[in-house]
Amino acid sequence: MDDERLHETATELRLATFRLARRLRSVRAVDSRNIAMSDAQLGALAALRAHGRHSLTALADRERVTAPTMSSLVTGLEEQGYVTRIPDDQDRRRVHVEITPAGEQVVAETFERRTRLLMAEITELDFTVDELDLLHRASILMRKLAEL
Repeated sequence: MDDERLHETATELRLATFRLARRLRSVRAVDSRNIAMSDAQLGALAALRAHGRHSLTALADRERVTAPTMSSLVTGLEEQGYVTRIPDDQDRRRVHVEITPAGEQVVAETFERRTRLLMAEITELDFTVDELDLLHRASILMRKLAEL
């Protein structure tokens, strides 16, 4: 891909993701009254659900926040019964975080509600089957970019 095409693609992607993020925030706002946790807490829970037990440091790195910030997020989640802290067998200073069944449930329910809200938004645009297929493939590529 030449530099001009790459620049054009990056520009379009930046604009589209900015607008889509704004749109998704409005979907999230509709749903936010259903759960009493921040997006950062939900992100940490989702990471634990997808990838299993983590040390606080590893979870902070995965979510791209500082260790003290993650410790605070985990404290809030622990108070709600969504995670448990498990001391490391080898190093008493180290703590692992694990999602509880209640945490699993809140993530699943929240993701399902938000997916259904977004499905309603997509339905309004009346995409063709080919456009939906393209959107699906593009979303996979966008996830790759997001996980850099």
